[in-house]
Amino acid sequence: MPMGIVSEKDFNSELGKVGIDNPNPTKTKIVDIEHPGRKEGDVNVPDSLRRIIGETAISNGRESALEMARQFGISPSSVSAYTQGATSTASYDERPNADVIVGAKQKIGKLAISKLRKALHQITDEKLAAADVKDISGVAKDMSAIVKNMDSDSNKNQNDDGRKGPTFVFYSPQFRREEHFDVVAAKE
Repeated sequence: MPMGIVSEKDFNSELGKVGIDNPNPTKTKIVDIEHPGRKEGDVNVPDSLRRIIGETAISNGRESALEMARQFGISPSSVSAYTQGATSTASYDERPNADVIVGAKQKIGKLAISKLRKALHQITDEKLAAADVKDISGVAKDMSAIVKNMDSDSNKNQNDDGRKGPTFVFYSPQFRREEHFDVVAAKE
């Protein structure tokens, strides 16, 4: 029999074949081996697959990422989390794969910038004077929108003072004493 991990029944059967009918428990010991990687019943998605699905969602679209996830039995909500760089829907605040997502967005942004430059070079003085430039300017506008959308998340939601998040301003009325008001005598 080849070497490997066997059940206790198979182990005793093989011992019987070599002439040991009743093994001495003090001499033979069955030890459970700790294996690295997934344990039995563990359904965690490997981090490399999370990164690939997240990058696919950014570069090829959500449908491509959903199709890939379906092949591995991964839910659409998990795809949404991977697209944000998170490992699960419960850990959106922890984004260990954010660098992959930012890298994919930057790659698309660079491509959009090159297309924007080409579109802008096509708008010449001659075309402005003679032709319908709305199509060319539409391409330039679309490319600039793509560049803005693919910009890193660090620039989004920043206030004027550089902090992220919303700004709340509370106004409280000043308390004025009765002596500050004019007294009007009323006749009844």
